[in-house]
Parts: sequence; structure tokens; C-alpha cells
Amino acid sequence: MIELSGTGPRNEIWDRLNSITPSLATKNPSLWGEQAAAEAAVRLDWVDLPESSRDLLPALDALSAWSRELGHEHFILCGMGGSSLAPEVIASHFNKELTILDSTDPNQIRDALSIDLSKSCIIVASKSGGTIETASQRALFQDYLIRAGLEPKDHLVIITDPQSPLYESAIQDGLRVITANPKVGGRFSALSAFGLTPAALLGIDVSVLLDDAADAAATFVAPDSPVVAMAELLARETFRFARFYDGDSPFPGLADWIEQLVAESTGKDGKGVLPIVLHGSPVDRSAIITFNEGDPLSVTGPLGAQFIFWEWVTALLCYLIEVDPFNQPNVAESKERTNSILNSWNELRVTPRFETDYLQVFTSIPRNSLAELLKELALGEYLGIMAYLNRNKESELIQLQEILEANLQRPTTFGWGPRFLHSTGQFHKGGPLTGSFIQVTGDPDEALPIPGKNFGFERLILAQALGDYEALSSRGLPVIRLHLKDRAAGISELLRTAKSL
Repeated sequence: MIELSGTGPRNEIWDRLNSITPSLATKNPSLWGEQAAAEAAVRLDWVDLPESSRDLLPALDALSAWSRELGHEHFILCGMGGSSLAPEVIASHFNKELTILDSTDPNQIRDALSIDLSKSCIIVASKSGGTIETASQRALFQDYLIRAGLEPKDHLVIITDPQSPLYESAIQDGLRVITANPKVGGRFSALSAFGLTPAALLGIDVSVLLDDAADAAATFVAPDSPVVAMAELLARETFRFARFYDGDSPFPGLADWIEQLVAESTGKDGKGVLPIVLHGSPVDRSAIITFNEGDPLSVTGPLGAQFIFWEWVTALLCYLIEVDPFNQPNVAESKERTNSILNSWNELRVTPRFETDYLQVFTSIPRNSLAELLKELALGEYLGIMAYLNRNKESELIQLQEILEANLQRPTTFGWGPRFLHSTGQFHKGGPLTGSFIQVTGDPDEALPIPGKNFGFERLILAQALGDYEALSSRGLPVIRLHLKDRAAGISELLRTAKSL
């Protein structure tokens, strides 16, 4: 069950939401208007997952037995967005070790390759089967397994939609495949095969997640239910930038999962709610959503209940602000720009505006010092920091969020690239065009080729940054790219400059 505190008194918007919760429970695709109905008709099976996902349990039991028999000790998940965020939360909550590979940074990928692959199970998760990050990672791991004299079929597990390109190639290669319900979108897939398969391989009893989700969902159609109260709260003007903190909760990483769900679902048509995930413990929690009993504004309840609760809240919030919760029209744009840049790489000419000891600075903003540029970003309504680096070993950069928010007095988000492209990236380009942006890129320790491609991960991640830079700049949004010539020294220089503002 889900319990709320601090959401405020009942009002007339609750009546509007009370009137449609039964329709959401029966998967009525017309709730979000005529234009959204066709998409909604094939994206609403997440509503049933607390019950329908029980059909997966025999296959997951068999898969877990196969993994135990082969002696897998390490588990690596290659996936982006909804394919990795929910499994990461589940693993953390149950104190299980799961290496998440949601990056194209060569340094972070090499960290995963250093794990003993002979004792590893590599889970490749992609709904479409065509996600460039996941496809490249799968090719790399398969190549490394073969070169190590290992059978890929003993170490690879594929999660994808039926008949996707990934499904077809995996079957051809004789790999283990778990198929997901194609009528569930990626960010609503926590209780589908994408969330449950990695959990089962880690030895987690996934039926508990489903039980808790089913118990909670049964209460959502009651008048004035928790989903109604939270959706109304997030629709208020004061929660356009909704702050979340999970650092001292039982669910580390849950706020990142909510960030993707809410930002990518609501951030379109010039509208949206932008979650701000806090990384430092806030002193004043009065308007910050947490997950602990006793906090002023909290959502408490077991993890399975949290997943289905926030999915319902997001669907109702989209009803209130009148957007389609299930499309992501601007995510494909950066992908297309990335592909174009990769195809024209030899003609690419990018010149920094200026350089410092450890940074190259790229921007069209006419300023010639890093401090002046950072101050210029305060002209936006919010600030987005996008770090295309190794999130496992360069997490010191996260301090930049708190420093700039305090010194520039602007709500500030922090996202690891390219992961955020499947999350807040949609909001940046499809939501209100009021943000200012900092990209941070860096030279890798060494190149890392992608099997079957004429480019490596070092080129791919830079092309992804450049593609999103183009997408933001084309909208007239202020954006700067800070390229670290030396990663550690560059981060230190950037933090020092930000503190001096």
C-alpha cells in the first residue's frame, strides 16, 4: 500500500481525477484526447502488469536455474532508460550487485569488460532492438566472449519485444531470449520482463514486487486515492520543478527512475513537469518529495507499489496538462543528428571559442571566460548539466549541480550522458524552451572499437553530445560544451570556477 503525507487539502481537481480513474483501470485510450488515442491504445498494458507479469514466473525460474547451473557470479546489464533504471533500483533495494552499463563512454565500458566474463551473465535489454548504445554493447561483449574462447549462449541473455531486430538476431545466434509485452512502453516497464528478468537472475523473489503492486493498484480507483492527490500536487505551478530526494530512503535510485518517467512523459508540446533529483541531503524538506515516514512530503510503501503508483500518477498528470504520456517525439531527433554526424565525421570541423589549462570551451555565446559563460546561463529559467563521462569514477562532478544552483539561483538538473537523452532529454527539447545547458565531454583513456562499425565508442559518445548540442542550439537555447583535456584536472577546474561565482 502507498501512504502520502503533505499533499495538501482536497480540491475540485480531485473530483476530475476521481471521475477518470475507473477509465484508466480499464485502459481507456481516449483519456488523453483524440490525437493521443492511437498511441495509447497500444501502450496501456502496464496497467495490468501486477497480474499479467505472473505469466513470466515459470520462464524466469527456468532462466535463474540455468544461470545457477553455469555458475554466474557477476551480472552486467546493457540497457538505456527504462531498460536499466528500474533494474538498478531493484538491485540496490535488495542489496544485490548489478553492473549497469547505460553509457557509451569508453572508460565506463572498459570497467565492465574488466569483470571476469567467464563467470558473468550479460543481460542485453532493448525494447526496439535497435538502440545504438545497446546494439553496440551487445556486439562488443559477444566479440569479447568469442575471443576469450567462451560460448556467448552461456553468458548472454536478451530481453526485447517479439520479432524486434534484436530478437531475430538473438534467436539466430542461439541465445536465451525473454520477450516483453510490446504494448508496454519502456518507461512504464518496471514490472514487465525488463524489470523482472534482471531481478530474477539476481535471486530476488519478483512475485513480492508483483504482490505489492497489485495490492496498491487495487486502491487507486477509490475516491481521493493517493494517485489523485499526487497527480494534483504535481500539476500545480509551484511543482513545475518537482524536487525529489531518495538518498536516505530504502530506494536509492528511485528518484532517477521517476525523473525519466515524469520528464519524458510530460515534457512535450511546450509543457511539462521537470523532476529535480537532489544528490545532497536537503536541510529544508518542506517542498521536497521523499520516501521516508516522518518527512513533510513523503510517499511511503514497498517498491512494487512505488512503481505502479508513479506510473498511475504520471498518466493522470498528463491528463491534467493535456499531453500524450506515451510518445517521445523529440528523442528521435538527437538520434538522427547523431547518425548524421557519424556519417559526415571526416568533414566535421569544431573549433573551441577558447581554452583553459584543462578545458576546451565550445559555444556560440560571445563570452571569453568560463566564469562569464556560467553566469550567462542564469538567464534561463532552469539549468541542465549533461555529463558524457564515467559515472562510476567521475561522480565528483555531481557537486556542480548544488554549487551552480546556489550561486546562480536556478533549478538545476544533472544527467549522465547519453543516459539522460532517454529521460530529461525529451523535456529539454519538447517541454518549455526555457533552459540553459552545460555539456561536459572528455577524452577517453584509449579508443574502444565497436565490432562491425567503422567508428568506436569514443566517436559515438562525442557524436551523441554534438547531436544534442545541435538540437538544443537549433531552438535558440543557450548551451556550452566543456571538453576535458584531462578529466580529473578539468573537473577540479570547473568546480573551482563554479564556486567562485
